[in-house]
Amino acid sequence: MNRCTTPSSSRYPAQRVPRFFHAAWMAVVTCAALCAVAPASAQVQPGLGLSRPFPEAALRGTLSINTASEATLNGKTIRMAPGMRLFSPQNTLVMAHTVLGQTFKVNYVLENSTGMLHSAWILTESEAAQPRKGSDAIVTNITTGSGAALK
Repeated sequence: MNRCTTPSSSRYPAQRVPRFFHAAWMAVVTCAALCAVAPASAQVQPGLGLSRPFPEAALRGTLSINTASEATLNGKTIRMAPGMRLFSPQNTLVMAHTVLGQTFKVNYVLENSTGMLHSAWILTESEAAQPRKGSDAIVTNITTGSGAALK
């Protein structure tokens, strides 16, 4: 049986110490680089080429979250579907409990079978300026004058 006859002053053999420190140093540098890049890439500013395609069935309205299961949509109380999704202007999910009591201009979709609020998108100023049918629009069939045509 061969054993090393020279005593070592370190717990690790002499050839492993530089490798260990080199690997630890590379891990620290990699972690620092990832931490510096991650927040910058996660923040998407609205209006920088972000174009959200809304469903054809989406309507425009004003939404205020009252509780975890109820909201006020265009002045009327409505139940939210169990899987209701609320999207921020950056198109990320917003937890409903974090925006309790706040009012937003939104595009929204209701479930056909239950009438519950299914999805809502908080709009940016430029998206809100674009016309869209919804409960905000004043729709009337009243005409004045003789022979006025409906448009």
